[in-house]
Amino acid sequence: MSFPTSSLPAFVIPPLDQSLAVALQAKIDNKTKPIGALGKLEHVALQLGLIQQSLTPVLQRPAMLVFAGDHGVVEEGVSPYPQEVTRQMVMNFLAGGAGINVFTQQNGMRIRIVDAGVCHEFSAHPELIRAKVSMGTNNFLKMAAMSSSMCAQALIKGYKLAQSEADAGTNIMGFGEMGIGNTTSASALVAVLCNLPVEQCVGRGTGLDDAGVAHKAEVISQAIARHKVDSSDPLAVLRTFGGFEIAMMVGAMLGAAERRVALLIDGFIATAALLVASRIAPAILEYCIFAHCSDEAGHQLVLEQLQAKPLLNLGLRLGEGTGAALAYPLVQAAVNFLNQMASFDSANISRQDAS
Repeated sequence: MSFPTSSLPAFVIPPLDQSLAVALQAKIDNKTKPIGALGKLEHVALQLGLIQQSLTPVLQRPAMLVFAGDHGVVEEGVSPYPQEVTRQMVMNFLAGGAGINVFTQQNGMRIRIVDAGVCHEFSAHPELIRAKVSMGTNNFLKMAAMSSSMCAQALIKGYKLAQSEADAGTNIMGFGEMGIGNTTSASALVAVLCNLPVEQCVGRGTGLDDAGVAHKAEVISQAIARHKVDSSDPLAVLRTFGGFEIAMMVGAMLGAAERRVALLIDGFIATAALLVASRIAPAILEYCIFAHCSDEAGHQLVLEQLQAKPLLNLGLRLGEGTGAALAYPLVQAAVNFLNQMASFDSANISRQDAS
């Protein structure tokens, strides 16, 4: 089935304008510290300055978008948890009881929970965005996870949601997810798009034992062999193996980057979504701050593929956007040192001897 690309936005993301790079680097190097002494924070400060085209970047209305969806492949026994847990965790998010609620509240981030395709009809809630495409995806072992039109719907809904947040003033956006079975989907996406052995891309997810991991890998391998999708066609790969929450996240990342929003990328599933987005619009990577390297097997591989340097490595594998929320204070620190730290000139401190 051909993908209705004519119905999609153009996803025009320009490379970052480098005209301020020299001035920003000079400002960073003139702070009262040895050159490079703040490590990755210096790179983040430079990046944010380029994204905002400012020598004094600011963070405004930080938002965390958590996309939720169910996966038909769960019926193959790829998760130790039942599908019902997706709905239960969304209810937990809305009640404020999940890890992502704790960390976003701690760090002053707005949280929006997006029903992209949960197999449940939720009642209205101030923090819930009802954007459901369908009651979960198909079992991708047996057929494509979604139709082309459904995949397009998810992309467009995510795109418009992120642009609405940006138009309201958000200039940094985190991305999280919830969906029983979505590490299976992410593993398939990474294996196909990066041409990697499935076994290297599959991890324990929500707690599989060794036999469960092997079974999960076998299910993905059989599905890849059955569909024979062209790995150079990211939309076809997404339609075949993705989830509605992953597809909506892809659209949201593309929409946010179009609005010059900094993207705070969470763990394995969010990075798999970014991998798809980067195959659609490669310059999106210049807008990304990689929060952490998770404990999920395929995450380090996909980070290497994207030449990403994450800020943290805490052994996390919770998802939800928790790693992105935990990394946000480091992004704040990067902005604050750039704007508030004294320079050698203002502090009357001698510079490093250049001889």
